Amino acid sequence: MGPRSGSGFFVSRAAALLLAGLAAALLLALAVLAALYGRCARGAPSELGRCGVPDAGKPNATPEPEAVTATPDARRPSGPWDGLRLPPGLVPLHYELELWPRLRPDELNPPALRFSGRVNITVRCAQATARLLLHSLLLGCDGAEVRGPLSPLDKVWLAEDTQYLVLELGEALQPGSLYELQLSFSGPVYQDAREGLFVNLYTDQGERRALIASQMEPTFARNVFPCFDEPALKATFNITIIHHPSYVALSNMPKLGQSEKDVNGSKWTVTTFHTTPRMPTYLATFVICDYGHVSRTERGKEIRIWARKDAIANGNADFALNISGPIFSFLEDLFNISYPLPKTDIIALPTFDSRAMENWGLIIFDESLLLLKPDDELTEQKTVISQIVSHEIGHQWFGNLVTMSWWNNIWLNEGFATHFEFEVINYFNPKLPGNEVFFSNVLHDVLRKDHSMVPRAVSMKVENFTEINELFDIFTYNKGASLVRMLSSFLNENLFISALKSYLRSFSFSNAKQDDLWRHFQMAIDDQSKIVLPATVKSIMDSWTYQSGFPVITLNVSTGLMKQEPFHLGKVKNQTLLTHNDTWIVPILWMKNGATQSLVWLDKSSKLFPDMQVSNSDHDWVILNLNMTGYYRVNYDKLGWEKLIQQLENDHKAIPVVHRMQMIDDAFSLSQNNYIEIETALDLTKYLAEEDEIIVWHTVLVNLLPSNFVSDVGNYYDTYTLLKKYLLKRLTSIWNHYSTIIRENVAALRDDYLALISLNELIGSVCFLGLEDCLQLSREFFKNWMDNPENEIPNPIKTEILCYGIALGSDKEWDFLLNIYANSTNEEERIQLASAMSCSKDPRILIRYMEYAITTNSFNFKETNIIEFVAAVDVGRYIAKDFLVNNWQAVIERYGMQSLDTLMDLIGRTITTDAQVMELQQFFSPMLEEHQRPAAHAKLQAIKNKNLENKNRNARIAAWLQKNT
Repeated sequence: MGPRSGSGFFVSRAAALLLAGLAAALLLALAVLAALYGRCARGAPSELGRCGVPDAGKPNATPEPEAVTATPDARRPSGPWDGLRLPPGLVPLHYELELWPRLRPDELNPPALRFSGRVNITVRCAQATARLLLHSLLLGCDGAEVRGPLSPLDKVWLAEDTQYLVLELGEALQPGSLYELQLSFSGPVYQDAREGLFVNLYTDQGERRALIASQMEPTFARNVFPCFDEPALKATFNITIIHHPSYVALSNMPKLGQSEKDVNGSKWTVTTFHTTPRMPTYLATFVICDYGHVSRTERGKEIRIWARKDAIANGNADFALNISGPIFSFLEDLFNISYPLPKTDIIALPTFDSRAMENWGLIIFDESLLLLKPDDELTEQKTVISQIVSHEIGHQWFGNLVTMSWWNNIWLNEGFATHFEFEVINYFNPKLPGNEVFFSNVLHDVLRKDHSMVPRAVSMKVENFTEINELFDIFTYNKGASLVRMLSSFLNENLFISALKSYLRSFSFSNAKQDDLWRHFQMAIDDQSKIVLPATVKSIMDSWTYQSGFPVITLNVSTGLMKQEPFHLGKVKNQTLLTHNDTWIVPILWMKNGATQSLVWLDKSSKLFPDMQVSNSDHDWVILNLNMTGYYRVNYDKLGWEKLIQQLENDHKAIPVVHRMQMIDDAFSLSQNNYIEIETALDLTKYLAEEDEIIVWHTVLVNLLPSNFVSDVGNYYDTYTLLKKYLLKRLTSIWNHYSTIIRENVAALRDDYLALISLNELIGSVCFLGLEDCLQLSREFFKNWMDNPENEIPNPIKTEILCYGIALGSDKEWDFLLNIYANSTNEEERIQLASAMSCSKDPRILIRYMEYAITTNSFNFKETNIIEFVAAVDVGRYIAKDFLVNNWQAVIERYGMQSLDTLMDLIGRTITTDAQVMELQQFFSPMLEEHQRPAAHAKLQAIKNKNLENKNRNARIAAWLQKNT
């Protein structure tokens, strides 16, 4: 599942309504106290303990005031409801869950779409307790009852800030006994949020339609039904969904039965489903839709892909259908564990903020990540879909079959699923260069964001619900996968898979911590003698999972001395900064003169490796971190870098592609942060006229693009002129090759994934450098598309062609793009178009664009911040600043206060003096609250200091370019 933002809280309706009727309700409850097993807060218990629920014959009836009180912190005593974790008194065994969303095809978007439901939860009492806590958030509790020996219910109330429903009993439950909690409830179906139960509005077959779907991970099951919403509290589920007969209902398991009920002349369908295996609440899932599907059988189990009927008819689901079965079979064979459910439904939602969710038996995707037009050959989308489908299917073992015990170990789910998505892709596409793809898609981004001062280890404690949601980030996914890949690299593949098989078998349908995983790897190590580790698997891996950041490994090739230190942003020159109590235990795979060497370990701050010394020979060189399987950056002494630079100039092909990428990326990152001189990084680019691998050029260009390398301060234009001359001379060969293919036979690139993900960067850079042939190519493709929309711009170059088509055009081109935007329903395409419209060089158009953005509803504030887009381009920065003077209140109302933080970065890119800081501080001051102004001043000072660093860096770059151009 993709990263998401946290959820919010608000006070229940009951707090406002309860006062008037509380006395009467309590008197009524007391009158029948002796006769009941449990207590309903109002009225006598009826079927399934429902008390005071809306009339079943009136599906849209307004519920009576709930009898559950929301107790503020100041009014309630301290107790178990104050903690993040549930107390250990109850263990859920089984849920009987019924949900009834009131969605009708003739009432697609009511002002307040709601659902009601009932749940019976069978629990075992593990510790004597008279206080029962379940999770419940934003639900009205319409009735509650506890059935079992000696279980009178005295009081029911909500602790909203900690999201608990509290049932207080007259007597303690007995350890070892079984009880049934019976609850009836109601709640909202969300329209803007994508958590709990939510609605999607969309167009299909020319009609406006709606569907309802669910998103429970990590802590949103409690938004749908009262439950024990922690991953270790697994239970089985019997699910019933009541829905309009024109819709189909889907859930984790196959349909068990279907019946019809008449409610005041309205027909409703009741669909029941088979019992699930034991699973956590976050995997329970529901969809109600009017969709079509395609299906196939894989090893006797049905796989269905569900999507809009238009998409099914056009064959857009066929690619996903054809790859899903073989992926299941590959992972079954790899782990020797069969997929335990009898079916898999995979559904494409028009909009799904979480991107994809691995629900057992019903996997949910955003349709942009699952559907593919049959004739869309020229796109990296095939690989993207393959990766994400592989990721979610991988979760069927890592996450669903074996679930982490608590959210601090969510990386066990996401890290392994991410790792195996690439294993699957490499298996089915053996020609795909796996190391280069992993670096480009995973490692590159996380190394840029990770450093020693980031307060984020892969495994870390969480103190509240917001922190749980924030765990779904680049560190859990990308860093987690990188550590799994590193673990696999210092073991052999057979040992790695053998340990995982043992782990998965031992914890099937249960939960595990990372120590459980390390124990099974240690068992595999202890059962053989070939691989010897310098410490236990736990000691090695804990040094990576419990520490933030990563090490820089520096090798002195003259002496063979290797050392490690934490990677810091802006390291102080000639100073080793140590903030960690321990070092990492680092596996060093390496090569010498192109030959792979034996694994060594750096398990202390420094260590001598005589075999790594090099001679004076022109062909003697060493590269550390073979295939970039280690999660660290590599530095060398002056001689080590000189040897590699010399080898690149003599015969760059002797150094594998992934290591040409690695050296350039490491060198520029290290120079940016004062580990090496910028001149060393630049020296690595001298050979580039001979470089014919576009993925290496991609790495070069992301490091040499203005936003990464050339600052907008000081001698920017001098540097730009020199850089243009230096790079275009070296880009000629690679540009001529790919521009010819683009013009003559772009379809020839359909199987070249590395080219497909690199072409936008190539075109954007070459056009930025002002090569007329690139600008002309942009004009040609944009004009052909305007003249005939069937002449679609090829997807791999579309972003930059759109941008330069607008930059080189006039009102005519801009209005054409605005019209396309207004009629597009694809969120990804809308973002691409909105960004391109900000590329105009005409101040008049940009002002019109920003006015349009804050005065119309065409621009979804969630998908695009137009002011930020405009401020990000050179000419737009000043225009956006002037626009804010008179429109800042409208901008904040549209995009929120957080947009000012980004705009401060963008507008402040040129400041280098205290006077400029004061000028911008005065500019932003009216937009900020008093308490926000000191932080804004500090931020502007930090921007100024960074710009001064860039100014000095630019001077050195310009001097180097002057010398080498």
